[in-house]
Amino acid sequence: MGKIIVITITESAKIKISEVLAEENNKSKLRMFVQGGGCSGFSYGFTIDQEQAEDDFEIPAGASSVLVDPISAQYLMGATVDFKDDLEGARFSIQNPQAQSTCGCGSSFSPY
Repeated sequence: MGKIIVITITESAKIKISEVLAEENNKSKLRMFVQGGGCSGFSYGFTIDQEQAEDDFEIPAGASSVLVDPISAQYLMGATVDFKDDLEGARFSIQNPQAQSTCGCGSSFSPY
């Protein structure tokens, strides 16, 4: 039985992921991760990856998927990934119910 992680990816994020990956080769996937650092303790990151680890979670995102490593997954359970293009610029945005506090820019958070 496969591993399950609940992360919601909005339609606007799915469209942007497809656009980004269309510029890469067809083996590429978007990887979402959490890393230490940022003004609130942890920060979100995205990268394009051609390798999928055995223990990665694969979240469907339209015609593609998003990869999440197991350590990041524990901090992203229940999160919603959106893509916004507004006065603040174009960016992926994460609404994370596990974040107890966030920074003003929205790219870092504290789960405690």
